[in-house]
Amino acid sequence: MLSVLPSASIVTAPDGAVLRASSRALALGLVNRSTLTISDIARLVERVSDDGNAREQEMRVRRPPLGRELLELRVRAAALGTGAILVLIDDLAEERRVDAVRRDFVANVSHELKTPVGALSLLAETVLSAADDPEQVRHFAERMQLEASRLSSLIQDVIDLSRLQSDDPMTRAEVVSVDELINRAFEEVRTLAMSHDIELVRGGQSEAEVYGDRGQLLTALRNLVTNAIVYSPNNTRVAVSSKNSSGIVEIAVKDQGIGIPGHDLDRIFERFYRVDPARSRGTGGTGLGLAIVKHVCQNHGGECTVWSEVNTGSTFTLRLPAYDPQTGTAREPEELEMDIVAFPDDGGL
Repeated sequence: MLSVLPSASIVTAPDGAVLRASSRALALGLVNRSTLTISDIARLVERVSDDGNAREQEMRVRRPPLGRELLELRVRAAALGTGAILVLIDDLAEERRVDAVRRDFVANVSHELKTPVGALSLLAETVLSAADDPEQVRHFAERMQLEASRLSSLIQDVIDLSRLQSDDPMTRAEVVSVDELINRAFEEVRTLAMSHDIELVRGGQSEAEVYGDRGQLLTALRNLVTNAIVYSPNNTRVAVSSKNSSGIVEIAVKDQGIGIPGHDLDRIFERFYRVDPARSRGTGGTGLGLAIVKHVCQNHGGECTVWSEVNTGSTFTLRLPAYDPQTGTAREPEELEMDIVAFPDDGGL
């Protein structure tokens, strides 16, 4: 019965111990083994158990296990004839995310589209006026191709970000090997790295696994490695390493690039925010790559952290719950505090 209900569903004993849970409830992180992970839901179950009256409550809670994303839930609990308690949970954030994406789309994108569209219009006029000069026509045609490519990248990134904000990847979750994920990301950026004379370095393999949407996780890691390449000087290295510690898988992308000023670190994950707009135009950046990384991590119950020093380099770390084969979903971490990592003074990898 639980498997066909549209809501995330849980059956508990009168003392709150979980007897049954649907896959949707597990994907949202509401259950860890036989325990409810959301204290507000546990208290609601306790009140229903005390007097037998059905209850309904809307609540905003942090998504387990790292609590970096807020869930907006409508929770209904009622006693069954056997003494057990049925809990039905609807995720209100999904429909509200869709509305928010629609509202933000015009405000954020209209400004960004003006630059390449205006440039294409101006270049087209210039080509017409220089029709008798083949060299000028060729030069401006190449510029038009560049602007068209930038416009195409921007539109694709907007589509990807909108999909991330309006969709829950855990409905299509699968077990993903971190080592395979890193190898695939390297394959997709190898040509770019060679064109910049960047050496890709692979750290020790951790044999870790995570539970989530393979495509989204690959996009996030590829964005980080691509950024590390394009913002690094030639003849340097970009290293990717992974480890599994206390139920958290950490994938670190280190570079020897230009670094990020301290006052910009708090804003780099904002949509369309650029530390150096002029350099972003030169590299073809859209200002959405790190926003996509942030939303992928949040959708998987994790986070992305960053360490950086100007003229030394940066380290971006994806922190995701490890896969737990016993529960068939993401593992509840033993320790949520971020490890302190020492970096060498010379910025070496």
